[in-house]
Amino acid sequence: MLRENQRRFKFDWITIILFLLLLGFGYLNILSASHEGEITSYFDTSQLYGKHLVFIGLTFLLIVLILSFEAKFYEQFASLIYLVAILALIGLFIFGKDVNGARSWYGIGSMTIQPSEFAKFATALAVAKYISDLQTNMQTLKDQLRVTAIIFIPALLILLQNDAGSTIVYLAFFFVFYREGLQQVYLIIALSLILLAVLSLKFGILITAIVTTLVIASIYFFSKKKRGSILQYIIALLVCISFSYGVKLFYQHGLKVHQQNRISLWLRLEKDPAKLERMKKAEAYNLIQSEQAISSGGISGKGFLQGTRTTGKFVPEQHTDYIFSTVGEEWGFLGTSFVVLIFVLLIIRILYLAEGQKSQFSRVYGYGVASILFVHFTINIGMVMGLIPTVGIPLPFFSYGGSGLWGFTILLFIFIKLDSNKINEW
Repeated sequence: MLRENQRRFKFDWITIILFLLLLGFGYLNILSASHEGEITSYFDTSQLYGKHLVFIGLTFLLIVLILSFEAKFYEQFASLIYLVAILALIGLFIFGKDVNGARSWYGIGSMTIQPSEFAKFATALAVAKYISDLQTNMQTLKDQLRVTAIIFIPALLILLQNDAGSTIVYLAFFFVFYREGLQQVYLIIALSLILLAVLSLKFGILITAIVTTLVIASIYFFSKKKRGSILQYIIALLVCISFSYGVKLFYQHGLKVHQQNRISLWLRLEKDPAKLERMKKAEAYNLIQSEQAISSGGISGKGFLQGTRTTGKFVPEQHTDYIFSTVGEEWGFLGTSFVVLIFVLLIIRILYLAEGQKSQFSRVYGYGVASILFVHFTINIGMVMGLIPTVGIPLPFFSYGGSGLWGFTILLFIFIKLDSNKINEW
């Protein structure tokens, strides 16, 4: 009985401590980014930092609830959880509330709930369930299409709600598929298409076609093993040129103006100085202010609650997607390095634990957790620093918001529960 009780509470405390560090440091920065005037009470729910403290309190209750279920519950009911998440996303088209042009929230009194944040862990469970039930190694086209459909359905529903940022996160599952045996050729194709898209927008279709022709010709002539006929290489070239043309067409006619402007600023496509300046004021204002806030922090920062750009509200929505700029200004290079280090350690720890799982379900789910956190962390920080186009997704456990915090907490602590249940020697 004693051993059974010990096993029940044998959680990975390293992961939990890293989570608590992000949660606590995140709250301090939300406090800095959202306070107005003198702070009279940390529990003032009329202020954003007071509301977030309530969210944190409810998070601990949620953790207790997650850990109270048997680990087998999450595997047995993975499909049902996924179905509920899909129905919640569909319901937004009827009962959803528009916020900033996206129909992604349910209004419950003065609160809003964003189902897409919870759909991530539901999809991770469904993917793990499918792969583990079939014991598939992702080698057959049928399995690849079916598991892709599992992530495509919620991604499409979220995209139709005008939330492109959350849709991009579902690309994280590609890493999971690759770990479970997806052929390397898919990774090469994916990276090639990304590079081809960037080249097409930056240098135009003609130059891209010339470069692509040279690359494919080099592969054919210098390859030791001539695999396939020259016709296959010609077809590959035509496909690449068609894709390049399609990217250009989609950019010009498929994207909204603000999306075009964000990509244009990122790739520096605009040559007209006057138009470029207008675009910066309209689309890059947040980014410019964010970069200035981060650079002004120097090595050690201006100090807690001392950031002039943060307290002056120069960065719009700084407590949400741009919270990392608060870290940069008030805690400097040392503070930003600390945040990056904690995220890297957390992701590596999850991957390490995932590899040690006894069941395929737990391993696949663990990789799903690590991949989702990695994509969120990389895109958010890259966006805030101007390394990638602006995409509206939060920094896990850091950005303000109940739905995001609870969604990431459920995602992580289900894995912590699964890890605690793995077979150990006693």
